Amino acid sequence: MADLTAVLVEIANLRTFGVAITLGAFFLARRVHELYPSPLTHPLLISSIGIMVLLELSGVDYAAYNQGGRLISLFLGPATVALGVPLYRQTREIGRHRCLILVSVAAGAISAMLMAASIVKLLGGDSGLVFSMLPKSVTTPIAMEISRIIGGVPALTSVFVVISGLLGAMFGPELLRAFGVRDPKAIGLALGTAAHGIGTGRALQEGERVGAYSGLAIGLAGLFTAVLAPIVAALIRKF
Repeated sequence: MADLTAVLVEIANLRTFGVAITLGAFFLARRVHELYPSPLTHPLLISSIGIMVLLELSGVDYAAYNQGGRLISLFLGPATVALGVPLYRQTREIGRHRCLILVSVAAGAISAMLMAASIVKLLGGDSGLVFSMLPKSVTTPIAMEISRIIGGVPALTSVFVVISGLLGAMFGPELLRAFGVRDPKAIGLALGTAAHGIGTGRALQEGERVGAYSGLAIGLAGLFTAVLAPIVAALIRKF
């Protein structure tokens, strides 16, 4: 038994272990979603829960698992750059609607911050939690840096970012359509502004045009939030 445990520990410490577990969990979760299509069976949700349960039951340290996770993270850069392809194909249309796009994303970024702060305040959260929640709707690297600057907890912010992205991907398109939103531009901008990269992954499933606007919204929302979050934080401190 001791020998088996030693072997398992040695396997867990391999960098390929995290890659294998992550990819295996995702493909299995995607199969579950195909068999039982529902927002609650979203592949990212199922695979994340599955990996957490597996690590907990097996006793594998997260740091050991994340050695492989960092390998997968290397592909985030190229994947993000690839979003420029559908964006480029929509360049002319985006140019015609540039003012509307800027106003929409700015309004969305401000609304996301104010709603987050209001909810935390109403539930009795302290200022540290409020400032950790403010940048929850932008992509993780930007959100964590904003959180650090305004006095939040970056690690906590990263959790809120993932939760926001998952909720947007799981329920965003259906919720928008339920309220009568059908325009691909509006759906894409909403998903990118509220649910960053995870939402954009879902947006691409809705169509290239939706994905293009969502990809554009990620960058704009990050820019607006980086500029406005310190101002909102300063106002919150006064009141």
